[in-house]
Amino acid sequence: MTPTDLTGNGEAPFGIYVHWPFCLAKCPYCDFNSHVRHRPVDAAAFGAGLARELDFFRDLAPGRTVSSVFFGGGTPSLMPPAEVARVINRIAANWRVAGDVEITIEANPTSAEAGNFSGYRSAGVNRASVGIQALDDQSLMTLGRRHSADEALKAWRMAARIFPRASFDLIYARPGQTLQSWRAELIRALSEGPGHMSLYQLTIEEGTPYAALHAAGSLITPDEDLATDLFDLTNEVTAAAGLAAYEVSNYARPGEQSRHNLLYWRYGDYAGVGPGAHARLGEGPGRRALANEKHPETWLHLVQQKGTGATADERLSGPEQASEMLLMGLRLSEGIDPARYARLAGKALDASRLDQLIDEGHLARGPGGRIAATPHGRRVLNAVIASLQT
Repeated sequence: MTPTDLTGNGEAPFGIYVHWPFCLAKCPYCDFNSHVRHRPVDAAAFGAGLARELDFFRDLAPGRTVSSVFFGGGTPSLMPPAEVARVINRIAANWRVAGDVEITIEANPTSAEAGNFSGYRSAGVNRASVGIQALDDQSLMTLGRRHSADEALKAWRMAARIFPRASFDLIYARPGQTLQSWRAELIRALSEGPGHMSLYQLTIEEGTPYAALHAAGSLITPDEDLATDLFDLTNEVTAAAGLAAYEVSNYARPGEQSRHNLLYWRYGDYAGVGPGAHARLGEGPGRRALANEKHPETWLHLVQQKGTGATADERLSGPEQASEMLLMGLRLSEGIDPARYARLAGKALDASRLDQLIDEGHLARGPGGRIAATPHGRRVLNAVIASLQT
């Protein structure tokens, strides 16, 4: 463990993920568990279901101190503030809550959703992740977004005023994007003064409309060389602005990192409530991995019947845990503790393969013997991880 793996009370962090699965429209690139409903959603029923499933996890993980809460989706900024408050209040009733708890909500920057920001702040949310995605209207239309660039910036400024912390989220390597246009867009975003940015490279996910268009040749994205150059440019421009790349797609000023996402990447413990949510509890023999029913109404029925929508509940072996830890941890600039990997896997990382990857400039040894991907290694991270696991 690194010192930042502990809360102010010296305890291991424990997070809560809350999934709100509904969207006004499905973006063509998205393969998340999100659903469009053409009639009003019974938000109170789903809020009650989330609260009840939190009781299920209270009994699985009693006595923990909650260090972070993350409302994801779907589009959680469609949740009525009263339901967000209900969830936060139930968390506080079921566990101790750290005094510096981070409570994040993902938000779309339409004016209707931005109107909920004050209500979320009153409910206890103290961090917003604003899904701006692009700063030109043509790209926003191509991405299936329902806001304009001007509307996005207005919502961002509102979020920055209302919440103590906020993240500015963009997608790059979009169709037709050049190095020059991405540099200008990124500099424009940085001029807004964000302490945190999530900058995701567009990927073509199987089963999405984008995948079908791409296969048909009617959606052309930057080739591998240009995508790599865009990644390098992203790191160059953010570093010059004082935002360090602490994870492959995330950049922050000191102290502004997403603590909840760090918990995932450091392979910590978290409960997950809502349709399609996952959980990981415990370490070592029998670490528990739970996964919920994805279909919202089916999930709600299960929760009403038995208190949880979990349809999978597995005990992970040591090697399975080591593999997950490696996959998550090498995304971080701080890397992983190879001794922890060895404890879980029952064997150390292959020394000759490790040395080879270090010699090739893909990995580096850091403080305390940690192993981290280099900037060069992060460009081909999947291949690096696969090499370590073979």
